[in-house]
Amino acid sequence: MYKIKLSILLLISFFLVSCTNSNLQSDQKTQYAIDYITGGYDGLVLKKLLQANLKGFLLFNPDSDKIIQTRIDHQTEIFITNIDNTSDRERVSTNLKVDIFDKKNDCFIATFDEDVSQFFIYASNEKFLSNESALESIKYDNTEELVKTFINSLKNIEHFCK
Repeated sequence: MYKIKLSILLLISFFLVSCTNSNLQSDQKTQYAIDYITGGYDGLVLKKLLQANLKGFLLFNPDSDKIIQTRIDHQTEIFITNIDNTSDRERVSTNLKVDIFDKKNDCFIATFDEDVSQFFIYASNEKFLSNESALESIKYDNTEELVKTFINSLKNIEHFCK
């Protein structure tokens, strides 16, 4: 009796998974390739996050005519937030600029330019490793947030030349 119930549940789950996969593939027709990204380690992180998110939504094809060209910039700024000057903070602002280029028509389809910033309280001595690890963590989090925002904005893009 249990074997029959398990086999029925297994068949139902296979049916649901097959329906889900076919709907995802039929909804998204346009796929994108990623152009070379400069910026050293920050550019490498951006490329890996873009590839992972595009592959997750079945939007990545390295041979596509639609090419994503990106640039990422991180800027830091130190400021003091209280009257006693005891709480030094560092703001990390990240800017992501994305252009989608159509090779077939030799034109730009869309642009995306977004900023996000966070801050952290840092120790006054530059030798503390916590300052560097907090800075790297915030850079990664900002990049990840901007990539998610960009991926969500892809559904609103009209594929016509500007």
